[in-house]
Amino acid sequence: MTIKLTQKETMLLQDQKKHEEMCIQKYSDYAMKAEDSQLKQLFKNHASQEQQHLNTINDILSGKMPNTQQNQQGQQQGQQQDQSGSQSGGMQNNSQGQPQSSGYNQQDAFLCNDLLMTEKYVSGAYDTAIFEFTDTNIRQTLNHIQKEEQQHGEDIYMYMNSKGMYQPQ
Repeated sequence: MTIKLTQKETMLLQDQKKHEEMCIQKYSDYAMKAEDSQLKQLFKNHASQEQQHLNTINDILSGKMPNTQQNQQGQQQGQQQDQSGSQSGGMQNNSQGQPQSSGYNQQDAFLCNDLLMTEKYVSGAYDTAIFEFTDTNIRQTLNHIQKEEQQHGEDIYMYMNSKGMYQPQ
């Protein structure tokens, strides 16, 4: 079954395509620049998921109906990998349960801050796009991608917090 997109839907998907391409580029580049091996792996995992997002967007743009169940299964597996990777980082806590600063690397902190801001922006763009689509399956697919973008942001935040880079007060 092929889908017919409105002009607005097409425009929104083209924007999301550019966002996904930028995310892939950043995560891939930053995985090479990061010094911490845990952070490198986190960025590599996210780059892979962003590629899945881009593939899904390209499928929709070409008129293919997304397979929501298949997307969710593949994306859930990626999230499980990310979560197990971030848990294995071994966050050290002081007696008050707060993360301890381990003299984190400034370059890694910069990379994390940039990607956290990127994920916030991309998630917000998906939020807007979701409301503009008439097809329920596409809305569900975009909503699922948005949830993964939010998970990426949470993964980065958790990493930063565990290293003393980000401490909400």
